[in-house]
Amino acid sequence: MESIKKLPIGIENFEKIRTEGFYYVDKSGLIKELLDNWGEVNLFTRPRRFGKSLNMSMLKCFFEIGCNKKLFDDLEIANEHVICEEYMGKFPVISLCLKGVSGGTFETARGMLCSVIGSEAMRFQMLFQSSRLTAIEKTQYQALVNVDSEGHFMMSDEVLINSLLILSGLLRKHYDRKVIIMIDEYDVPLDKAQQYGYYDPMVTLVRNIFNQSLKGNESLYFAILTGCLRISKESIFTGLNNPKILSITDVWFDEYFGFTDGEVKSLLSYYALSEHYEAIREWYDGYRFGLVDVYCPWDVICYCDTLRAQPSAQPRDYWSNTSDNAIVRRFIQKAQKTTTKREIELLMAGDTIRKEIHQELTYKDIDRNIDNLWSVLFTTGYLTQQGEPDGDVFQLKIPNLEIRNIFTKQIYQWFQESAQSDGITLNAFCEAFKCGNAAEIERLFNAYLMRTISIRDTFVQKQKKENLPTGKATTKGLTIPNPSVCFYHGILLGLLSYKDSWAVSSNKESGEGYSDILVEIDDEEIGIVIEVKYPDNDNLEAGCAGALKQIERLNCEEKLLSSGMKNVLKYGIACYKKHCKVVAEWSPID
Repeated sequence: MESIKKLPIGIENFEKIRTEGFYYVDKSGLIKELLDNWGEVNLFTRPRRFGKSLNMSMLKCFFEIGCNKKLFDDLEIANEHVICEEYMGKFPVISLCLKGVSGGTFETARGMLCSVIGSEAMRFQMLFQSSRLTAIEKTQYQALVNVDSEGHFMMSDEVLINSLLILSGLLRKHYDRKVIIMIDEYDVPLDKAQQYGYYDPMVTLVRNIFNQSLKGNESLYFAILTGCLRISKESIFTGLNNPKILSITDVWFDEYFGFTDGEVKSLLSYYALSEHYEAIREWYDGYRFGLVDVYCPWDVICYCDTLRAQPSAQPRDYWSNTSDNAIVRRFIQKAQKTTTKREIELLMAGDTIRKEIHQELTYKDIDRNIDNLWSVLFTTGYLTQQGEPDGDVFQLKIPNLEIRNIFTKQIYQWFQESAQSDGITLNAFCEAFKCGNAAEIERLFNAYLMRTISIRDTFVQKQKKENLPTGKATTKGLTIPNPSVCFYHGILLGLLSYKDSWAVSSNKESGEGYSDILVEIDDEEIGIVIEVKYPDNDNLEAGCAGALKQIERLNCEEKLLSSGMKNVLKYGIACYKKHCKVVAEWSPID
């Protein structure tokens, strides 16, 4: 009996996946489409974790001289006999990944770039013995692989700038075949350079390397680059003859990055996880590339791996573990205009907004205005398109529950940082709870709600296209909290946690149920119970009454009394959109 294949968590090496028993979603049709739709320089832009590096590894394994042809047995491309005969294993391939070129200074990043190129050049040490190269040409190769006493590659500026041009020329002469150049994550060095303040010299260096190797290089057969952003021609592609840009809006190659619905269903069936299809669709589907709807492969594979070990596991955010989501944080921080906040609220509610998208940017452009940040959120996968664009104007939406969760976390963080910057107001808000001043709590909480970006529960409803019970959203046996209740709950929890001397807990078991928020003020022996309600209409008074009845019914003050509190304050708080009502009851215990 054939053993179950392993899930390729974090594996981007095509040969390893094909030879060591890993599950592989066949994307080899990319090879035929690449050759049928020829471009001398091809740039694929996709969000991170959508299979760019694995596809590049697959292409290298197919084209490179000496390739293991058995790797492609039973794959789609194996049926293309003419293509396999003419192209498989027929080219020298220079393959670079610039993901690791991320130094904090230009000198460090330059050294990393030398290491990446030098390490790739080291794969071709047979050039030292090549009978087709002259002594001068072998000296040129030696300059690419020189190392110092500590093993660091050492290249002069001239050698570094011409490195790929030199290496491709030497390989062409040795093999008598033109060369394929592949550069994965080409824009990472530029992103890091902008973050650390050496953008201009890095742009100059990368531009010069690209111009030398990709423009007028007689040894080049074709080149393939991948990245997240489509950097403007004026930035690093100056002078290149019509590089073929293949972005998330293009129909060409749209099904080869990300998992299609059919591919996800096949994977789930293979691992006997089909019952989790709806949960996976709601959390990890929703991206639209060209004319195809796709899932994030990283998330699907990670969640399936978790389910195999723990069948009851709920979906969670795997994508943010691979990045700090800095672009979302910067976007939220810059969203000062009321119009922008309302647009974010619409997105968080599951609606769409219309925005003009600029796909060609430089990293310097990103923070110049909020419109550019909209474009970056789109191209990096935090937003996706719905329907067909009208020129450069797109209907944008948040693709799924995972990305919405990322936005939610960043909104909470931004709100808490903003609130804590005004300690006087925040302290007054907390003191009002201690004193039973419901009117002051209501006034200040309403002011906070007007300033923040609110999160409503309609996103889940629109994902499922059906009405869900108030307070919970169900997903094929899984239960997740109503996001709107969590929003108001989270805002209150963050505000009350400002008091270091207060013990603030959330959803703790108390009496016969779970209270939303419990507060213990030990030095004054005061306990606070808070229940938050989110009525379907603006009947806030009824919501408060219901909250207080729930506190009474569940005997929520029991934990506070058992902890030694002598006085217990009960608060029923009802919220609707950006308005709240607060009602308090005081229960002294003598």
